[in-house]
Amino acid sequence: MEDKNLWNFIFELGQQRLVSHDGLRLAGIKDRDSIAEHTLRTAQIAFTLAKLEKYENPFEVCTIAVFHEIGECRTGDINKVANRYIKCDEANAVKEQTEKLGDTGKDIFALWERFEKTEDKASIIARDADLLELATTAKELLEKGYKTEDWINNQVERLQTESAKKLATSLKEQESTDWWKGHKKFDD
Repeated sequence: MEDKNLWNFIFELGQQRLVSHDGLRLAGIKDRDSIAEHTLRTAQIAFTLAKLEKYENPFEVCTIAVFHEIGECRTGDINKVANRYIKCDEANAVKEQTEKLGDTGKDIFALWERFEKTEDKASIIARDADLLELATTAKELLEKGYKTEDWINNQVERLQTESAKKLATSLKEQESTDWWKGHKKFDD
């Protein structure tokens, strides 16, 4: 693999910071998270969820999640309503993104493809992590006054693993700001 091809790929991955999640636009959200922000928390949830599911290789699940949105560097994020009318060849986009990377590119494409097909335990856990991240973001927005209840429910209905379902059940009872309460330090 030539350095130039790898650098082109790395620079293209940086586009994830510039592509926003489009679905939340339908809920009136102007300042949506980027697919890079979404992907990071999805990968972190994927690792944790794999551990909860006692999956033998949580690093595999995390890696699937890391690459699950790379095609959107080229295609953008097409929301579910627009998806009814727009046909996108994301598989071709990812194939072209990775084809000049030799065996590494083949491995990355295979990870992306596993996520898309969601046929094995690792990809099911990665998909559930993606759905949990979307539900979590919607919960944070709900607390700010946006009408995202349906967004949360739509993600939760699609969950497959027991650990993800259990977490989703308790999501509604949580407050997104509770994590920092009791951790403030005041200098007297």
